[in-house]
Amino acid sequence: MSLDRRQFLLWGTAAAGAALAPGLRLVELAQARSPQEAASKLQRWGLLIDITRCTDCDQCVTACNEENGLVGPTRGHGRPETDSQWIRSVQLRDKRTGHAQTLPLMCQHCEHPPCVDVCPTGASFKRDDGIVLVDRHSCIGCRYCVMACPYGARSFVHEPLTGQKPDVPRGKGTVESCTLCVHRIDRGEIPACVEACNRDGGKAMAFGDLNDSASPIHRRLQSEPSTQLRADLDLNTGVRYQGL
Repeated sequence: MSLDRRQFLLWGTAAAGAALAPGLRLVELAQARSPQEAASKLQRWGLLIDITRCTDCDQCVTACNEENGLVGPTRGHGRPETDSQWIRSVQLRDKRTGHAQTLPLMCQHCEHPPCVDVCPTGASFKRDDGIVLVDRHSCIGCRYCVMACPYGARSFVHEPLTGQKPDVPRGKGTVESCTLCVHRIDRGEIPACVEACNRDGGKAMAFGDLNDSASPIHRRLQSEPSTQLRADLDLNTGVRYQGL
């Protein structure tokens, strides 16, 4: 091997490392709320959604798209650069009565997530505080997790992406889904969807620590009836619904 070739390879390796550097945040997210504060098994973050207050205003979807950079440049004919949607509005209708309800549907952040069980590389993982995430650098795009999720909550990125947000690394050929705005949680903030719902919507969404007996969300779950989607699967979801 000539010196020039050796130098070229060394430079290439260094450049590759530099390109991957932003993705190191994903590893940090798996282990900590910040470099100093570890995610704790004593906590379990979750959502409570009262669909009787859900006005189909779409504020949660809009806020999610803007916060996570899911709305970007178009790729011709007005089509968005990405078709990913981490929250979607779903309408349910009772076949017997015709009664219709609308609810926001996202990753349910299961205690026993099927997406994690089937992932061959460990790219799908669950933090100690219950948030289910995808490490884009380990994801090989096999989409086993997409098939395993009973909620249809995962998206595959088919197109190159531009204008990404530093706190939300994304990439072509990988799978993604709702992160509960983990970057906001680690700063002591609430998810963007909850903030928008309580500011501009019907105040249908509540966020908090499901394990904290003093938290409003814990007290409501203890005193008011709630429903897990596909409770028969025994996944113990972190997202619960009222009025369903």
